[in-house]
This record gives sequence, C-alpha cells and structure tokens, in this order.
Amino acid sequence: MKKSLLFLAGVLAALALLCLPAFSADRFTITRVYDGDTVQAEAPGVVIYIMLVGIDAPEVGNQVNRQGQPYGKEAKDFLSSMILHRSVDVVGYGVAPYPHDNIIGVIYLEGKNINLEMVKHGLAEVQQANLPKGLDIQPYMEAEKMARARKDGMWSLGSRYMSPRAWRLKHMGDQAEVECK
Repeated sequence: MKKSLLFLAGVLAALALLCLPAFSADRFTITRVYDGDTVQAEAPGVVIYIMLVGIDAPEVGNQVNRQGQPYGKEAKDFLSSMILHRSVDVVGYGVAPYPHDNIIGVIYLEGKNINLEMVKHGLAEVQQANLPKGLDIQPYMEAEKMARARKDGMWSLGSRYMSPRAWRLKHMGDQAEVECK
C-alpha cells in the first residue's frame, strides 16, 4: 500500500510538472545523459526523460551510425560533467509527441541555466523552430552569436559544420524530428 501511494505521488508530481506554467520548477536527480540535449531524471517514485528546450546538440553515435557527429561526444561529456548525479530544478514547457513523450524543459543547476550553458560553450545550437510559448529564446541567440565569433566547440569546424537537424536528415531520415505540443 505504501509503495502504491509513493508511486502515485511520483506520477502526480510528474503530471504537475507538465501542467503547471513554465515558471514552476521541480527537483530531480539526473541519472543518465543520453546526448547533449536529452537526459533521464528521477524523483522519489518517478522517472522522466527531458529534452533540453531551445537547443539542438550534435548527435552521438549509436548502433546505426556508430561514428556520430563531430562534437556529439564532447557535448554529451560536457553535459554529464555538469549535471550527472546532481540535483537539479526542471522547468517544463510541455511534452514531445509520441514516440518520444519526453518532457521539454530547461534544467537549472544552482540557478544556472544548463541549456544556455551548452550554447555558450559551442556544444549546441539554438533551436529556432517549434518553440513552446513562454520560452525567451533571445539569450540563447546572443550566446550562440558569441560562441560562433569565438569559434568555440562545433563552431571551430567552420564550413565543415553541419547542423544536428541536417545531420539527422542525412544519416537517419525523418527520425528524431520533434515538435512541441
């Protein structure tokens, strides 16, 4: 009975994260980093998957495309070094559609916007399409402009740089194209 109540409380906490305005945050521990813009997080009785809103990081290798995209591993490693096994606040902006059903959100560590940090270090570009209502994309745009000017991270590739979206289309077809609900 106690486990059932704990599970129900966790589910209700996750639902609250999805349904409340964008400026409410919930505390989770990051338990897995999949790539530079997707993580798994846990709170008592609940596991969620979060796509970092407003950014698109280079793709890491997988069973189909073993090599991955340049700076994909670096983006994943950098994100891991910042938040893996750490307690973070998550501000939800909705849910990605099936088959993903990930929460689309901003992760904050001790008040620092982690999504924005990825852009500042040249390890993610700004996602400009399908943005949820209420997300101020301007700070991301400014951070990308500065990272490009400094040639940080993936911007050091110059003309060899390919956006994660273009890379996915070339190597994976229409997979992983996600719109916000």
